[in-house]
Amino acid sequence: VTLAGSMGNFELNVFKPMIIHNVLESIILLSDSVTNFTTYLLKDLNANKEKIERDQNASLMLVTALGPIIGYDKATLVAKKAHEENTILEKACIELGYLSKEEFEKAMDPTKMLEPKE
Repeated sequence: VTLAGSMGNFELNVFKPMIIHNVLESIILLSDSVTNFTTYLLKDLNANKEKIERDQNASLMLVTALGPIIGYDKATLVAKKAHEENTILEKACIELGYLSKEEFEKAMDPTKMLEPKE
């Protein structure tokens, strides 16, 4: 009496060529994908610095830099005004009279927000 699957270890040898074929085909597909991604997307890719700066200045997230200077409550009002009027933080802060243009520009340096402070 033979048990079902008792000789299954020999079946792997029959399927090895198919497994190898599929692995090689996958490697070729992946290689072609990386080549096309590099050729048609990454090559000559440049940052749109004007749009980045415009979006950065329009970001309400930057209001966190005003907290230590004008206080949390006033910073909240600045963000709320800028959001409701669809304007930038600088304009809202100046209109509310919390900071002058020079004070705002001095306080608003996004590069200082890139890492934790002590």
